Amino acid sequence: MRLGGAAHGPQLAAQDARFEIDGSAKTALEVGRNRLCLAGALFAIAFLTIAARAADVMVISGSGTEHAASGAAALAFDPERADIRDRNGELLATSLNTASLYADPQMVRDPGDAARRLAQTLPDIDATELRARLQSDKRFVWIHRNLTPRQQYAVNRLGLPGLSFQRERRRVYTHGALAAHIVGFTGVDNHGLAGIERYFDEALAGHAEPLDLSLDIRVQYVVRDELSAAMRSFKAIGGIGVVMDAQSGEIIAMVSLPDFDPNHPGEAPADARFNRATLGIYEMGSTFKIFTTAAALDSGTATLKSGYDATNPIHIGRFTIEDYHAKRRWLSVPEIFMYSSNIGAAKMALDLGVTNHRAFLDSLGFMRPAPLELPEIGAPMAPHQWREVNTMTIAFGHGLAVSPIQVVAATAAMVNGGILNPPTLIRRSGLEGQRGARVISPQTSAEMRKLMRLVVEQGTGKNAEVKGYLVGGKTGTAEKNGVGGYKSKALLSSFIGTFPMTDPRYVVLVMLDEPKGTKESAGYATGGWVAAPAVSRIVQRIGPMLGVAPVDGDAPSVKKQLFVSTDPKAPRLATY
Repeated sequence: MRLGGAAHGPQLAAQDARFEIDGSAKTALEVGRNRLCLAGALFAIAFLTIAARAADVMVISGSGTEHAASGAAALAFDPERADIRDRNGELLATSLNTASLYADPQMVRDPGDAARRLAQTLPDIDATELRARLQSDKRFVWIHRNLTPRQQYAVNRLGLPGLSFQRERRRVYTHGALAAHIVGFTGVDNHGLAGIERYFDEALAGHAEPLDLSLDIRVQYVVRDELSAAMRSFKAIGGIGVVMDAQSGEIIAMVSLPDFDPNHPGEAPADARFNRATLGIYEMGSTFKIFTTAAALDSGTATLKSGYDATNPIHIGRFTIEDYHAKRRWLSVPEIFMYSSNIGAAKMALDLGVTNHRAFLDSLGFMRPAPLELPEIGAPMAPHQWREVNTMTIAFGHGLAVSPIQVVAATAAMVNGGILNPPTLIRRSGLEGQRGARVISPQTSAEMRKLMRLVVEQGTGKNAEVKGYLVGGKTGTAEKNGVGGYKSKALLSSFIGTFPMTDPRYVVLVMLDEPKGTKESAGYATGGWVAAPAVSRIVQRIGPMLGVAPVDGDAPSVKKQLFVSTDPKAPRLATY
């Protein structure tokens, strides 16, 4: 019995030890599980707290907040706005990621101190106004949109509680003021407010494909440079410069001065934001003789061999029509155009007739706004009752106000073979050809090229000459209409030219608002003295840039192509 009891003793002891080990392990596992559950619960509570706080910050309450439904979180998902480029792919407008500063006023511990320190860091902030906003009961207020990296770093260093940054996109205009009136600008919320940005706002928003303009930024620079120089020389208050492709209607350059920086449009005065080339409406003076002459030649009421008596001024009602540099004799049609005779143009228009004259100008688009891809388009001002006196004065550019871009497009039709193409700021494929309507015959167009070349060779536009480029054109000088009538010392002086006249490729307009005569201009402030030289310099600089080969003006074939007789000895008699 003892032997049996002794044999079972070790087994029982081992079994008891195993039970003790199993119990300890079970207890440890229970403790571990409880701790894991507790830790998991704490983490869950922490994540829920963070999520709730994030939602409180990002989802703005509806108690008068400026951005109730589209808070800072929504801005991170704004669609990309397409770039704008010139015809050669040069970037004109793009969007860059920036940081914008906002605050949760409920988290700002000391609004007065925070406002003071932020105003010291960001000088364009008003500390008093910001303090009032930080003391409000709102949960979201903007402090400063589109910070620079340096500004963001400086704000971060302040270590102020309740401030946060939101990623936004800022529109940047890489060439500053150079193409301001064409490209336009957007607001802080990236919506177009002017120019191409506004006209194509929906198309640009949400699309990554760039928008290619007809503009050549190189030519744009030249035009702006020469126009600025002419304004300084003649102390003009404004200026317009346009270059258009005579065959396609594409606008290669368009400048309106004064201009502004579209990166900071709010700092620009209203006069600088005004686009004189498209929104401005002016009586264009003797440049309109281009259209009077073309209408008469195309209708057959006059020929290049016709003539009119310009001996004496015309008195009609309270108006007197006279010539600036009167020849006081019969003038042939080429002489009327070359010397810019108001008397001859008025009589030529009367021969054409009131109805036909108005209809022709209507066919050139002068009775409706220009069909251009800009929101800033002016509406022409025409007489309510178009009578003989209106026909006579409009014949030389008084009594009908249009935009300069309309005159450029119509002039292109006079020299390109007779096709009026709508002006455009969008690049067209060279394969598309001309889209417009025929307004004069190819023969009339060829005759107009001869007359416009004659103006530069022998007439009022001699200062527009450029060796090798056969410039042709027409001067224009109009008195500005003011309260009580025309102001004789406030002129709109212009020259519209085309080159080369053997096969016109481009039309160039320069117009100065209220230029003053100088010693170099012999005291004159007319188009031939102040605008024609600027056109000459522009053509000289952009001709090679645009690949226009020089032409030998002395070649017999060229002389024959552009020759026109000015002989007034056998005029067609006209009695008035």
